[in-house]
Amino acid sequence: MSSDPDPLFFDSHMHTPLCKHAEGHPNEYVWEGVDRNLKGVIFTCHSPMPNHFSERVRMAPEQFSDYVQLIKEAEEAAPEGFEVRLGLESDYFPGMEDWLTELHQRADFHYILGSVHWHISEYIDAFWTGDPVKFQRQYFEHLADSAESGLFDCLSHPYLVKNSTPVEWNFERQRSTIETTLDRIAATGVAMELNTSGLNKSFPEMNPGPEMLALMAARKIPVVIGSDSHCPSRVTDNFDMALQNLRRAGYEDVSVFKNRRRQDLMIDKVRASLNTEN
Repeated sequence: MSSDPDPLFFDSHMHTPLCKHAEGHPNEYVWEGVDRNLKGVIFTCHSPMPNHFSERVRMAPEQFSDYVQLIKEAEEAAPEGFEVRLGLESDYFPGMEDWLTELHQRADFHYILGSVHWHISEYIDAFWTGDPVKFQRQYFEHLADSAESGLFDCLSHPYLVKNSTPVEWNFERQRSTIETTLDRIAATGVAMELNTSGLNKSFPEMNPGPEMLALMAARKIPVVIGSDSHCPSRVTDNFDMALQNLRRAGYEDVSVFKNRRRQDLMIDKVRASLNTEN
């Protein structure tokens, strides 16, 4: 008989090869989650977009049904009691709201992540002016806009822009912009993600870092943890550190989504339930 505690938690951000920059069949992610004593995983592959928008890093519109079927097959193959939930990571980009509204109605999603991807060519072409500080402020404006759009349950890696020009990043210089952004997000009730893959970026820090996380906690913005796994071995990567970061910031609960509804779990119980050994 296993001595492991009952599984409680989910890794709420992972991809499939359909996005063209991830590897491993969804079943491999599932079994990694089983080994980590997760209750389940939520797949959130990059959404299709119209007119070849950012097509090199996402599924094509005609592959959307393939994605839904792929996750259904992973759900059917998962061991008894392990949950596989269908999600999506959708790009917020001004003018794309109607496309996403229709897309999000095409399947029974459990969870929709909203992302502002500053690094795709379409975003850079539209908003880069050569001024990194202005570009960072524009990013946070769009982050707040994405929350207010009503399209998303959670905002993924909400500090991503610090990687655009790492040497030009200064939190204090952007503090007032970030505080205004978080005030707007808090008013919507939309959650925000603590993305552990930030440790692997050019500015190596969880996303968001401790300063922004504390501002989120002060505003009681719910937080979901995601590994942003693009390969199975990264499932639950650095989750114990992430949970400790949440506690230090002032959080007592961490969230997951089911049927587009948020569920809150006590951080201490989640930490005790996870197998974080490699």
